[in-house]
Amino acid sequence: MPTQKLTTQDFKDKVFNYETETEWKHKGDLPIIIDFYADWCGPCKMVAPILEELSDEYEGKLLIYKVDSDKEMELASVFGIQSIPTFLFIPVEGDPMMQPGAFPKKVFKEIIEERLLVNAE
Repeated sequence: MPTQKLTTQDFKDKVFNYETETEWKHKGDLPIIIDFYADWCGPCKMVAPILEELSDEYEGKLLIYKVDSDKEMELASVFGIQSIPTFLFIPVEGDPMMQPGAFPKKVFKEIIEERLLVNAE
């Protein structure tokens, strides 16, 4: 399944509604990676094919969303996005983890296996 674009409203509906909730609670039943990117960002373009590959490899186990930080400024500001790409790793249980920068596929796989899927089996 390819990566999916996520709007601010989608985030509130599918992931977490920060307007009505005070304690973090992921709404879904699969871990999520959210890629905060922009169309003009070179490192974002380098990471995009890696995310597509990971989306295929982990289909049914993980969701990968892309948030255009130029279009979804509210959501980007809620998470204090200052540089792109920045990734939000959201396990089913526990707190999300924010990580700025473009990573090689190996690093994404380590985070997925050690942080996101560890309790999801």
